[in-house]
Amino acid sequence: MKILDISKLADETIERVLRAIPFYKSVRKYSEADYQTLLHYSRIIRFDTSENVLKKGQRDSWSYFLVKGQLVVTVQDQQGVTQHINYVTPGEVFGDLSILLSISRTADVSVDETCREAIIFGTNFSMFGSILDFTIVSLETKLLYYRHTVDTFRWKLEMYRSKYAGHPLANRHREIKLFKGQKNGEAELKALHEQSIDFARVLLKWTNTFGNLTVIAGQVPDPSLALQS
Repeated sequence: MKILDISKLADETIERVLRAIPFYKSVRKYSEADYQTLLHYSRIIRFDTSENVLKKGQRDSWSYFLVKGQLVVTVQDQQGVTQHINYVTPGEVFGDLSILLSISRTADVSVDETCREAIIFGTNFSMFGSILDFTIVSLETKLLYYRHTVDTFRWKLEMYRSKYAGHPLANRHREIKLFKGQKNGEAELKALHEQSIDFARVLLKWTNTFGNLTVIAGQVPDPSLALQS
């Protein structure tokens, strides 16, 4: 693992790294000040093949975006057998679930053995403070973040639904009510924050479902057979 000091990097290098991450691009279009604040609380990290990126049980306030490479997300079943439950590809965010739910990391994340290296952009979102605290970043930046989070979580849950349509959790996220009030204000922000937490709880149930399955004869089980919901 090698951590790069963003303050010592050229603007062109940072822009190239963030090219595939819509959230930061959107913030910069709205507020250069908020964009620079995010950079101040961020870092770029390089990982080698099979190197561990996040470890289950860790707890911190960092959220990460994959810039280059591919990551594999793994959990262990009741017999201690490692299960690959998901992959992270460039542009995707990971690590935000534990931040929203204020819990420890729920799975291990490592660089896929097929990749020579992975480049990750991480931000310490502790500077967000409470949901209506705009001391460090603005209302508009928080709205952009939670809109992105809701869209990302919904996309992940739809992927699970399409793959495991018969599972009891398949349609759980569709029961979560979406915001229909006036946009661009504190009411929308609070609603997006609540939606993010609700989606995160469903994603956590999916993770727990995978982790509680049992492997038979080395085969990866179908989560649709699990009864836990």
